[in-house]
Amino acid sequence: MINWIGIRWIRIHWIGFVAARYVSRGRRNSPSPVLSVLGIATGVLALTVIIAVMNGFQLGFIESILEISSYHLRLEDLPPENGDELSAKLRSLPEVLSVLPFRELNVLLRGRQINPRGALVRGVPSDAFALDQGLARHLEIEEGFFDLNDPYNIVLGAELARQLSVRTGDQVSLLSITDGIRFEEEGGNDIYKVSGIFRSGFYEYDLGWAFVDLDRAAQLSGGSEGEPTVPVLGIKLKNRWQDQKAAGEVEKLLADSDELRGSGAVITSWRDFNRAFFGALRTEKLIMFVLVGLIFVVVGLNIFQAQRRIVLERREEIGLLRALGASDTAVRLVFVCDGIIIGLTGAGLGLMAGLLIAFNIPAVFSFLEAAVNFFISMLNALSDLMGANAGAGEFALFSPQIFYIKEIPSRVIPHEVVLIFLFGFFSALSAAWFASGKVAGIKPAEVLRYE
Repeated sequence: MINWIGIRWIRIHWIGFVAARYVSRGRRNSPSPVLSVLGIATGVLALTVIIAVMNGFQLGFIESILEISSYHLRLEDLPPENGDELSAKLRSLPEVLSVLPFRELNVLLRGRQINPRGALVRGVPSDAFALDQGLARHLEIEEGFFDLNDPYNIVLGAELARQLSVRTGDQVSLLSITDGIRFEEEGGNDIYKVSGIFRSGFYEYDLGWAFVDLDRAAQLSGGSEGEPTVPVLGIKLKNRWQDQKAAGEVEKLLADSDELRGSGAVITSWRDFNRAFFGALRTEKLIMFVLVGLIFVVVGLNIFQAQRRIVLERREEIGLLRALGASDTAVRLVFVCDGIIIGLTGAGLGLMAGLLIAFNIPAVFSFLEAAVNFFISMLNALSDLMGANAGAGEFALFSPQIFYIKEIPSRVIPHEVVLIFLFGFFSALSAAWFASGKVAGIKPAEVLRYE
């Protein structure tokens, strides 16, 4: 047993030793191993950074939709008298993170501008931030406070406030489109005080959303003052991917309640909201992954051709190894180990550099902008000396005046990083495996005959 282990260890040792010498020396007068390592590293680096930035943009949009708008589950069409009791029972479920009742209606808002603007008003409890921590994190209050204690307070999106030319403390008039005829008959619009201005980072919400008190929203929808209402219950889960399991628990809870059994309540998952938008984001990411992944195909072909040349150049050495007793498999493993060394080295270097950039995207873009602006300033100075006076403006990769972002987002997802690393590694390994197939066709007697 010990002898068998020793023989196996010696075999592995000499295969690794010969493979390392081939990689370090490469082909005569050719830097093929170095170029192969750089190619794998470049592909892993590029894919890591691009996917991290794409994740930052996409997950920012998705989380804004789920945390502010659609929630993970929605419970609708409930009897109004069971709202508070049901909310408490739902919060006790192990999968549930928060429960927030809300009501939506379309309105016309008018500020200092003469022309009114349409908006979606969501009625939420005055303690919405305490009930829903996710909503509090994703709504950045730029001015004032999220104060809905007064039924005639309103919180506007930043872009909507800009369009209406109002700030905190100003007044806006509101006309409910949902029940506009009743308001017209009553002879006027309601006047609300802007208590706060929020920014979510999602342009659609910042331009077209506002928040008012939940009871006031019920009155705007046509209910009488003091009428008990349960509009919609927005449920957030600890893990949104467990929505089907959580929906089953909610259905069981409804079935066990005598008051709610057969009430016709409808449970809707986040997967049913913005399905087309989420599908488009997923397709976009997949296509980008494939396109950038073509780098590995090109590098793999380069490794394949380089390995084939090495096999042909080292026919004499291969013949000598075969004559000394090395099997076809052992000699082939020498070249496969070349691919393993190239793949691990290139993928490892590319992954480290990619993660370094991905975790410091704002600093990297700031450095690039500073470098470009330095050269622009030098060119402007030269043009001034020559009397051209054709100075160029400052360069910005993502200007806030053009793009609706403050900085480039980046999000690294561990399993995607592992997948990118494996792509780089296996592209080198598979190329070396197929290229080493010619080893079996080399006959030691024929090679050594002419030496």
